[in-house]
Amino acid sequence: MKTKLFFTIIIATVLMSLTYDKPAYKLYTNDGKEVKYSDMIKDLADADFVFVGELHNNPIAHWMELEITKDIYAVKKEKTILGAEMFEADDQLIINEYLNGIYSSKKFEPEMKLWPNYATDYKPLLDFAKDNKINFIATNIPRRYASVTYKQGFEGLEKLTPDAKKYMAPLPIKYDKDLDCYKSMMQMGGMGAHVNENLPKSQAMKDATMAYFININWKKGETFIHYNGSYHSDNYQGIVWYLKDYNKKAKIKTITTVSQKDLSKLDDEVKKQADYIIVVDENMTTTY
Repeated sequence: MKTKLFFTIIIATVLMSLTYDKPAYKLYTNDGKEVKYSDMIKDLADADFVFVGELHNNPIAHWMELEITKDIYAVKKEKTILGAEMFEADDQLIINEYLNGIYSSKKFEPEMKLWPNYATDYKPLLDFAKDNKINFIATNIPRRYASVTYKQGFEGLEKLTPDAKKYMAPLPIKYDKDLDCYKSMMQMGGMGAHVNENLPKSQAMKDATMAYFININWKKGETFIHYNGSYHSDNYQGIVWYLKDYNKKAKIKTITTVSQKDLSKLDDEVKKQADYIIVVDENMTTTY
């Protein structure tokens, strides 16, 4: 009788946990199948390049970035390298000095062009690299040169000095205005005069530059983890498109983050968007 009562209590507890289970996110493959986190990590650690596409203001995305980094590092150790859209190439020297312990964050941070959410979302990644003595690459084009592209097109970049051109992909870059990621920018509503033919060119220059610095800082056998807005790597376009041109044999894996009302299945429109899709409850608190 006691044994029967014991198992009744256990079953009731399990059922209650299922009833009140409220996950913040679920993880899917690109065909809409749920996947175990551990299986994803095993696959990612076998790649040359891993793109973690974030929603910039989503705390789950940032938490997952750090967890994914820790767990790939547990497999690859010193053969892990990190990099991010959020850091500009002309700040690489400052980053290297910080990683090497030359000065503290109090000296480092005022010298950098940091995003407003650096302290909560990107500092933990940079400090992980520092603590584990692995490289962290500032991959993005300096914003002043992205602005030149927006105002003057690629031709404006050709007028820059050789020293300035060190902080961007070699010119001229390939550019396909019919890629969905660029074509859609010309169709964006509500931006008015801000939309012109140079807007997608500016985006392409960022993507090409990030791909270039990712590729030249990678060595065979390493796994390069790159953090960027999901639109830079979704549908294997943007940075990924350029990286495939720079390194045709590269083994690339992508992750994207989306928000949905229903976590129980992956919405059809986001299938195939990346190799792995982090689906976050649309009610999740945003950080800004």
